Amino acid sequence: MKRAFHQGLRALVAFDWPLLTLLIIMSVVGLTVMHSAVGGTDWRFADQARNFFIAFIAMWAAAMLPPTMLQRLSPYVYVLGVVLLLGVEFFGETSKGATRWLDLGVARIQPSEMLKISVPMMLAWYFHRNQGHLRIRDFFVAALLVAIPFILIVRQPDLGTALLVFATGFFVIYFGGLSFRLLIPLFLLGAVGIGVLIYYEDVICQPGVDWVLLHEYQKHRVCTLLDPTVDPLGRGFHTIQSMIAIGSGGVYGKGYLMGTQSHLDFIPERTTDFIFAVFAEEFGLYGGIMLLVLYALLIARGLHIAQQARTQYGRLLAGAMSMMFFVYVFVNIGMVTGILPVVGVPLPFLSYGGTALLTLGIGGGILMSISRYRPQKA
Repeated sequence: MKRAFHQGLRALVAFDWPLLTLLIIMSVVGLTVMHSAVGGTDWRFADQARNFFIAFIAMWAAAMLPPTMLQRLSPYVYVLGVVLLLGVEFFGETSKGATRWLDLGVARIQPSEMLKISVPMMLAWYFHRNQGHLRIRDFFVAALLVAIPFILIVRQPDLGTALLVFATGFFVIYFGGLSFRLLIPLFLLGAVGIGVLIYYEDVICQPGVDWVLLHEYQKHRVCTLLDPTVDPLGRGFHTIQSMIAIGSGGVYGKGYLMGTQSHLDFIPERTTDFIFAVFAEEFGLYGGIMLLVLYALLIARGLHIAQQARTQYGRLLAGAMSMMFFVYVFVNIGMVTGILPVVGVPLPFLSYGGTALLTLGIGGGILMSISRYRPQKA
């Protein structure tokens, strides 16, 4: 009896309560919006409720693992993820023109999701191992560790997931000690590239112009971002309709279950990538601001955990998990509002989908594990 009590107490202590409170609020908001998006409690709502339950279990399990164990497992988890990506490359299943899934017999998995966690774990392990005597060569090795899964995921093709994997890896490298001055040329190059893209839009977006490094559908997504009205009933339909829905919500919104754009099926993918359009139409500008405040508090709590972490490994991994939430939010809301290309990135805790929720749950559990960790005194 006493042992069971201590185990139950340990399970409760494993939670970071400020973070858990924010995650519970986000879950309630997510299920509320999903209820409206599907127009009731059909199978999608039930599935999403089940997905939240599974994500909570995964979060609790990750929170119970001490950072020392996560650190020891990091190289093995990374290698396993890369091996599974190679399995997709040679034996993967293709659906809707993309080869992203691997059938293991007992389950059909999407290994690229695993790399969102395993890449920052591996890089945090590498920088922790070399802390105090970092050299330029170490940053090149870290870049290679990011580049391998990034290239394999891009080949599937799955640019959205590849960018998320790249972003989480980049933040670990930056937090690990990469000088900001080295990034200035990259920012300048990116700004020049965007300027050239906008200036020569009429030429490079013509049919038959090959962008070499991008697939044809990726080229169309960028060109649609520059001018969605070129094909308003085709490639630009998603962006145009989502912006109409957001604008029609006004300041106060139309009210819960009262969104006409979503309930009349004008918003494609309203339960997944474009669910923010449903939320903004029904809850308006004020609701959108409150949602962003919740995300900001969630990210701020994660960064606070990173700042208070007792080890270099914990600081880097917690920082990467926090910024993973940021990238999810920034990319999704950016594409729904028409300032970024449509890349298929879900909105955390609102978009329908079990795999993304599982990844976010594990990320939250890792933050809790780092938050509660206290090194044993010798």
